Amino acid sequence: MSAGRKGALHRSSPYVTKMDSISADLMNEEERLLKSMRADPLEFREAMTRFAAAVSVVTTDGASGRRGVTVSSACSVSDDPATLLVCLNLSSADNAWFEENGVFAVNVMSARDEAIARGFAGEGKLPQPERFSRGSWSTGATGAPMLDTALASFDCRLIDAKVIATHTVLIGEVVGLRTGAAAPSLVYLERGFHTLDIGR
Repeated sequence: MSAGRKGALHRSSPYVTKMDSISADLMNEEERLLKSMRADPLEFREAMTRFAAAVSVVTTDGASGRRGVTVSSACSVSDDPATLLVCLNLSSADNAWFEENGVFAVNVMSARDEAIARGFAGEGKLPQPERFSRGSWSTGATGAPMLDTALASFDCRLIDAKVIATHTVLIGEVVGLRTGAAAPSLVYLERGFHTLDIGR
């Protein structure tokens, strides 16, 4: 054996082949263990019906077009700088418009605007222009539509987007906001819309 090859392990070596096999077995076992620890998707969805959440209509406008969707998955990330995140389902290809436009607004819905929330949730299968016709809208600094009767509207510049499982998580820096008159809130609980009134 030459000095350059002496002591070297080659891919064809039975020892290396055996180590590769052991490594693959360990990886497969780890994957099986991780899968066994995951919550069942149906049980998870059922548990999440007990999670009361504020209803928002998230909107965008720009080169890809004007679009809005109703979500219960919007929340704050930080107040300095003011940052929000929104989760959008990948099942709708048009949700890519939010990322393509690079802007979005989160409009927190009051109970009086339930019909608007239902329209943007897909009830009646209305085209986007008809959904927007149900409310009075103005334009934020980013160009995103802001609902005039929203409890609060947050105008955001997209700073990051990540695909996590079945959703795209949009992270936006708030560049403008508007707070509307106090009113009962629209919340989503047990697969339905409800009114939350703290009795001012």
